[in-house]
Amino acid sequence: MKPRDRILDAAMLVFRRQGFRRSSIEQAAEAAGLTRQALYHHFKSKEELFRAVIERLHENALAAEIAAGEAMEKASGSLADILIAEITARIGQLIAPLEGSPHIEELFSEHLLQARDIYQKYAAHYAAQLTSTIERVCRKQRLVLKDMTAPDFARCVEMAFNGTKSAYPSMQPADAFLRDFGIMVRTLVAGAVSPSPKPSPGKPVARKPVASKTARKSGDRR
Repeated sequence: MKPRDRILDAAMLVFRRQGFRRSSIEQAAEAAGLTRQALYHHFKSKEELFRAVIERLHENALAAEIAAGEAMEKASGSLADILIAEITARIGQLIAPLEGSPHIEELFSEHLLQARDIYQKYAAHYAAQLTSTIERVCRKQRLVLKDMTAPDFARCVEMAFNGTKSAYPSMQPADAFLRDFGIMVRTLVAGAVSPSPKPSPGKPVARKPVASKTARKSGDRR
């Protein structure tokens, strides 16, 4: 394992146990089996270390989201199934390392205070991923969106996610959070998506009668 990864793993354990405010860079160094000076070679402050932990969480979450969507698509899941699989995988990667921590609400709060730019960066990546999935699946499954574009619908899905999170600020309990979110996504898909209309059969083209070769021309004698 690379030194940076070992440090980030150790820092995650420290933040999970102590929270952000009560933790220190010395504790992270000790957990990683390094001296404080050795850790400072990689990270100059606790805030910088925390930001690196958050960025890795989001990077893993995005990778998991993409993989889960591809797997559900290969399994012939519906659009709702695929979207739910993607965001469930994303949430799993974000909350699993913090699950059971008594400081989870503080950590999510500090996430926005210390790393808002990182959050915004990955929010854009998540929106782009959902948009790509919606466009691809609609094309593949011959679906059409009613009065909206794929980016519009992706934004609606993200709003459903944020709305569900307002009822579960720390996304806990995870099973209840994901159940309610899944209900919202299926409701959105049912109202916003429909099968592509089948092309109407064309009218048969009237054929002009073809004169028989044996037909007599006007004025021919019998």
